[in-house]
Amino acid sequence: MTESLPLFAAAFITGLLGSAHCFGMCAGLSGLVAVNTSVASLRPQLAMAVAYNSGRVLSYGFLGAAVAMLGQTIVDAIPNIAAPVRFASGLLIVIVGLQVAFGWRFLAPLEKAGAHIWNRIAPAAKGLLPVTSVPKALGLGLLWGWLPCGLVYSVLLLAATTANPFAGGLVMIAFGIGTMPAMIATGISASRLSQFMRRKRLGAGLLIVVLGVLTLAMPVMKFAASNDSAPHSHHSM
Repeated sequence: MTESLPLFAAAFITGLLGSAHCFGMCAGLSGLVAVNTSVASLRPQLAMAVAYNSGRVLSYGFLGAAVAMLGQTIVDAIPNIAAPVRFASGLLIVIVGLQVAFGWRFLAPLEKAGAHIWNRIAPAAKGLLPVTSVPKALGLGLLWGWLPCGLVYSVLLLAATTANPFAGGLVMIAFGIGTMPAMIATGISASRLSQFMRRKRLGAGLLIVVLGVLTLAMPVMKFAASNDSAPHSHHSM
């Protein structure tokens, strides 16, 4: 689990300061009117806002566990792939960092594919409007977690590389918790918050890149250590 700590940190920072990217990026997606309407209705009701965003984070956790289970199945079937997968997770953290720092959209094609799924879910989301209770807010949040977003998909790829459903779920929950301050504060001072996060985006992205480099270094250092220990064990014999 300690090997997943850089992934948790990267996911949280991505959510915390990468969520400024979501303000603009999600504006053109199908079903966003439903999301904006519900958020507007939650402004004076903190309890509903928390329930709404908690539902979204729970959906992220479920998706993270699901993709990590798929990753675990692949690693169990091909044990030798475990080290390359760990190396790939480091590369993905670096890519996510660059995406946050410079606003790049590596997974735009995946967003389009996800939009087809969202088009099927959006009518159910609209059916929960207007939001008049905490259960409705929670239900809408659970559906909102499926809204197509390249940033979410990037972190989902990180979750998949854990090859552990529990760790994968935690990666996505860390990301979701990171996004909560911005999403709950939407409407309180959304424009100022967005400007602040955009100013900090470069530093946050570069910090995520550093975490990716550290993650890349772990399997390399282990490989070097195993090679160094081999001659010594031979000599002792």
